[in-house]
Amino acid sequence: QVQLVESGGGLVQAGGSLRLSCAASGSIFSIDAMGWYRQVPGKQRELVASITDGGTTHYKDSVKGRFTISRDNAKNTVELQMNSLETGETAVYYCNAERVISGPRRYLERWGQGNLVTVSS
Repeated sequence: QVQLVESGGGLVQAGGSLRLSCAASGSIFSIDAMGWYRQVPGKQRELVASITDGGTTHYKDSVKGRFTISRDNAKNTVELQMNSLETGETAVYYCNAERVISGPRRYLERWGQGNLVTVSS
């Protein structure tokens, strides 16, 4: 069973920084893409940033220049460094892994448990 465990959420003032981390476990052979999504109540979950196993990154336009996604393929971890956070970015942030191969099993995607990030004014 592949699991994603997140850490690093919490409370920060507007303009501050937080770093989210996510570790995938479960005898993983490969993970195609890993990313971070966020969701606020009443709205759809949205992609914040993603990174492929080759290091190609993609960012939501509003976070470009402020957020940085990084990945360690050997450790099956992904991190999101968030700088200059804005109050409107308060949300539950979810780690995501796509096209995961673990032994004989293949998963289209797996999700972390979600971590609340609160940005205060």
